[in-house]
Amino acid sequence: MSASVRDDLLAAGLFVFDRVGFEAATVAAIRAKAHASNGSFFHVFGSKKELAGALFLEVLRHYHAAVLAALDPVPDAEQGIDRLIRAHLDWVVSSRREARYLFEISRSEWGEDVRDAQRAQNARLAEGIERWRAPLVAGGELLPMTPVTFISQLIGPAQIFCRAFLSGRDRADPRSEADPLVACAIRALRPPDRINKQ
Repeated sequence: MSASVRDDLLAAGLFVFDRVGFEAATVAAIRAKAHASNGSFFHVFGSKKELAGALFLEVLRHYHAAVLAALDPVPDAEQGIDRLIRAHLDWVVSSRREARYLFEISRSEWGEDVRDAQRAQNARLAEGIERWRAPLVAGGELLPMTPVTFISQLIGPAQIFCRAFLSGRDRADPRSEADPLVACAIRALRPPDRINKQ
């Protein structure tokens, strides 16, 4: 079975899940959107749940790639904070359907089958960020804290705006909050005497 059939089914799954949610989505609706036969679907995926898990990993990979691209070329502390926050906001807005799937639609009860693969992908993201962050912590440019605390301070506040945008509670583009989010993150993540005074 060609990779394009798999890609078509994943794209169709994303469309259908975004339209009606995971529970209401049917294999028939996904097949119809992908113009795929029943046999084609079940040759690639054993179930709707299996497709949902594969889609979750694919979307997560796209998100992580967008985030890590912000660290190339290697930025200084404040540039890195700025770029990482803006990369998150840009990806959510430009990949709204994928972001809704990743942050709003995906559910842990059907994600168990992909949990190990998810952990591996998350570990690669963490390693990529740590390659940039660790020397800056060692040099006193960033405050020492666990990687989880760092990410929560970096992305957590932005995610509040992103979730409101993705759910439709707020129509405002979350990128409009980038400057204050970056400024707050710099104050939270850098030693006070190292913050660039502009």
